[in-house]
Amino acid sequence: MFPGMRLSIIIPTLDEGERIAGTLDPLADMRGLGVEVIVADGGSQDATVQRARLRSDSVVAAPRGRAAQINAGAAKTTGDVLLFLNPDTQLPEAAEHLVLDGLARSGRAWGCFTLGFEGDNPLLWLLAGLMNLRTRITGVASGDQAIFAKREAFQSGGGFPVIPLMENVALCKRLRGSGRPLCLRARVVASGARYKPMGVVPAVALMIRLRLAYAFGADPAELAERYRAAEVAAGATAEHVQ
Repeated sequence: MFPGMRLSIIIPTLDEGERIAGTLDPLADMRGLGVEVIVADGGSQDATVQRARLRSDSVVAAPRGRAAQINAGAAKTTGDVLLFLNPDTQLPEAAEHLVLDGLARSGRAWGCFTLGFEGDNPLLWLLAGLMNLRTRITGVASGDQAIFAKREAFQSGGGFPVIPLMENVALCKRLRGSGRPLCLRARVVASGARYKPMGVVPAVALMIRLRLAYAFGADPAELAERYRAAEVAAGATAEHVQ
């Protein structure tokens, strides 16, 4: 692919048995080109692990929690560049080339993709546009944008902070010590299902309040409790938004 460079993809999972095949099967061609795919499972009680073993290079058992799972998966990788992929997000075609070539040409140490959402909900696409703009202005990306980083930048920054919320924000702050992100124009496509129970506008309003509170020093554990309370009130799932 690229002499001396290999891409490793880490996917954190928890009870993703119904959709893990749909996440991993599109990565088969990349695996054939030398891309490593590691699934970091947080203790699934369904068929996630069994199905992932058939479609990945390794399944790593990890403490539950997105940051802890990704760190555990990253520790098992062999690639020079690490990409953190949510199980409900699809990469664009030739993503491995876009990442490795983009980093090599730009001289950047990390980056992310442009975000899009499934379907034609105009509110979700407006949200994606705002999130993409935020990334380009502030250098902070969401987990939906498939953040990637050179191994040395990820390790020198200390990896993902193991906090219950805002781990992507905290990681980006660490990675910014290596410079501004490379913002690829190619789109990843994320599911908007997590917004449905709460509604796009209330979910975004909550996200803004929590991010502001975090910026002013609020405890991530307290913010996570506030988010869970809002989810319960809305009948939402435990997936969080950043």
